[in-house]
Amino acid sequence: MADGGTTWGNLTGFQRDALEAIARLERDDETCYGLAIKNQLEPKYGEVNHGRLYSNLDALVERGLVEKSALDKRTNEYVLTSDGRGLLRQHLERLADACGLEIAATDGSGDGDHDGE
Repeated sequence: MADGGTTWGNLTGFQRDALEAIARLERDDETCYGLAIKNQLEPKYGEVNHGRLYSNLDALVERGLVEKSALDKRTNEYVLTSDGRGLLRQHLERLADACGLEIAATDGSGDGDHDGE
């Protein structure tokens, strides 16, 4: 459970995948706007309509997992909050534990230790 009280199980599969899509876009230094998120989701879901995408993004905002801000007059940008990132991290840790894997500790920067690379 992230600090906001939302657990992984409280989210729909689509919302979970949207969180992951936002994290991937952030990792790749891409702007996280609706169309970019939609493009990340469509290989799994097929055509994602406007209503489905934005109602789920709004639900993530309401749960405090994502922040929404105006990128320009017609476009919103979405970024993970610390609760959203924490929820993804908790899910990762549970999966790693279930698979008997260890997760390398990082300083939280997302850079990890790449042996000086």
